[in-house]
Amino acid sequence: MSRSLRNTTPELEVQLLREGILESTHKVTAVITDHRGRLLSQAGNGEMSTFIRSALKPFQALAVTSTGTLERFGLSDRDLAIMCGSHQGTVEQSRQVFHILWRCDIDPTALQCPTPKGQDSPLQHNCSGKHAGMLAVSQQRYFPLETYLHRSHPVQKLIISKVSELLGMPAEEFIRARDDCGAPTYSMPMIQMARLYAQLASGDNLDLERILRAMTHHPRMVAGEGAFDTELMRLTEGELVSKSGAEGIQCIGRVGQGLGLAIKVRDGAKRAKYAIAIHLLRQLGWLTPPVAEVLADQFMKIDDHKRLEVVGELTMV
Repeated sequence: MSRSLRNTTPELEVQLLREGILESTHKVTAVITDHRGRLLSQAGNGEMSTFIRSALKPFQALAVTSTGTLERFGLSDRDLAIMCGSHQGTVEQSRQVFHILWRCDIDPTALQCPTPKGQDSPLQHNCSGKHAGMLAVSQQRYFPLETYLHRSHPVQKLIISKVSELLGMPAEEFIRARDDCGAPTYSMPMIQMARLYAQLASGDNLDLERILRAMTHHPRMVAGEGAFDTELMRLTEGELVSKSGAEGIQCIGRVGQGLGLAIKVRDGAKRAKYAIAIHLLRQLGWLTPPVAEVLADQFMKIDDHKRLEVVGELTMV
């Protein structure tokens, strides 16, 4: 039997109940590690690899915090927060992205993320802040702007080098693919995702500390009103840092304790990852009962006839 199979524990299950009757289920893997990467508990197989998607954004922003780009162009923590965000394309958020480009003397036409359907500008794309950050670093380092999304571009090499340093893994070993916004994304084991968020939350790295502060002080830039990441960070008042990714990815760090939680819903369902997160955070004692109740009412109650429930728990390893 392989090491991976030996380390597998029962997955969690999210159930959709219609008037108390089971209608649908989602299978979920979840892992917790410390900032050194030691696996503390899991449900499913923590060695399972999957794409980290937009949960990578705080670590892509290391290219900004580690190069003096913020200082060179006078960028703020609000600017940094939206670089880490998957925003809703509101006027406020789009203007914040424009502010980054304006400070860096970059025309908005340099953005290569798509224009969302029914919208007018790529500034409204949920990844435009990340793209603006990549352009800002390229402007600061005199890298070409036209090819900033190419895998061989210096800004992309800088990003993966920062991630590889955090994980102690050669950059060449990461499996990469094109994300929906056009930027590279990477596949990695769940335990590595959790470790990244444990390091983000640990306070041991000054560049990550600035990113953490930006996200927790400006949660509305990270997602938006009513969105899970924003509501979780707002309600916990800086005790948790949270970032969602597409296809059922959710990552959370326990600030000051150097612990990270990574979640992957097997079928990619967004509703299931929020239910799992609330269930596990309550189980771990990372949420107070009043906050857990508010979040459960918002993200686990679908309507008067349908609700989500979670079956299972993390296993200590």
